[in-house]
Amino acid sequence: MVDRTLLFRASRRVNTTAYWVARITKWAMKGAFAVLMLVLLCNAWVVLSTQGKNYYFIKQLPTNDVGLVLGTSKYIANGRENLFFKHRMEAAALLYHEGKVKVLILSGNNDSEYYNEPRDMEDALVNLGVPANIIQHDFAGRRTYDSIVRCREVFKHKNVTVISQPFHNARALFLADQLGVDAVAFAAQDVPNGYSLRTLVREYLARPRAVMDVFFLNPSFAKTNQPIENERRKRKIDDTL
Repeated sequence: MVDRTLLFRASRRVNTTAYWVARITKWAMKGAFAVLMLVLLCNAWVVLSTQGKNYYFIKQLPTNDVGLVLGTSKYIANGRENLFFKHRMEAAALLYHEGKVKVLILSGNNDSEYYNEPRDMEDALVNLGVPANIIQHDFAGRRTYDSIVRCREVFKHKNVTVISQPFHNARALFLADQLGVDAVAFAAQDVPNGYSLRTLVREYLARPRAVMDVFFLNPSFAKTNQPIENERRKRKIDDTL
């Protein structure tokens, strides 16, 4: 009799545990499906609402005084040249030489004296024949949101041409539309398929974040523009003045 009671209780505990595991699994799957749908809907919204402003051919691109070049690292993890960076710089230089923009704002991350995307972009553009005196630096463009909102609030430009790869331009244009910046974009040459799957996955996840930023979060942004320079770079700049 005692053995039957113990067996019944053990069986009941197993059934209860299985019941809650099944319920939690069910709700977890529903939650995952809802998140997936939200990500897909946000991506569709961002891409479809901006596709008419993302230009692939320079002859069709409207002329603007200001080009906003979105930053990325000059090198990838293995030390090789980053093709995203290379193609963006080539696109920015092309727009200047073709008279499509007169001024270039180089917006990127400068979170330490050893990492300075705007300076790296400047060096590359000068090597491509762009005069240094038409370049402005945004040293606090840590995220695309920062680059767009600082273009309006810090640099006081509300009409710009964004320069990046087409998948990135879509998010930048969406942010510009929502933040009161009249923008078009020029699509820099894309990279080969499979070059950076991580970048594409991150972009799919960044688009829902962009929607949240403009409608719910309204994140703060840096209102100053002071570079973090190392002493060697400072001496180099001082020598050119």
